[in-house]
Amino acid sequence: MANVQNQEIFDLLSPVVADAGLYLEAVKVVRAGKHTSVRVIVDLESGPGGVGTDVLGDVTRAISVALDEADPVNGAYTLEVSTPGAERKLTEPRHFSRAIGHLSNVNLESEHVQGRVLSVGDDKMVLRIESKGAQEREIPLSQVRSAKVVLELKKPEGE
Repeated sequence: MANVQNQEIFDLLSPVVADAGLYLEAVKVVRAGKHTSVRVIVDLESGPGGVGTDVLGDVTRAISVALDEADPVNGAYTLEVSTPGAERKLTEPRHFSRAIGHLSNVNLESEHVQGRVLSVGDDKMVLRIESKGAQEREIPLSQVRSAKVVLELKKPEGE
């Protein structure tokens, strides 16, 4: 039931989020006892950068209006709209393109590497691996088993 409801809300909100110039990453209805939350994750479609607080506020209001009009959730609920966060998992080419310029941990079929994502194509990415003297390495996305952006508390030198 929840998966059907998640998909129904996803389908309802996709054009609303797109009208705000964003990409609808995920929708999840979470029930905990008598409390229900509707969690909506939005992001930029591609490329580096972030979703500003003004844009996030605008899209949250638009999502709230759409949910109020369609009323797809029974009873009261809390609406939570956010972005994937600083340490997001990278699972599809679009995610990797959003990580350009960021340090990332990448688990491959046979090794683990950490590097800065320099570029991303349809089927590959280029990492700059600092531990190997700033070596650039092209990695087929098909070889990536898991990957995650690393939170950096200070900007790298030279940026």
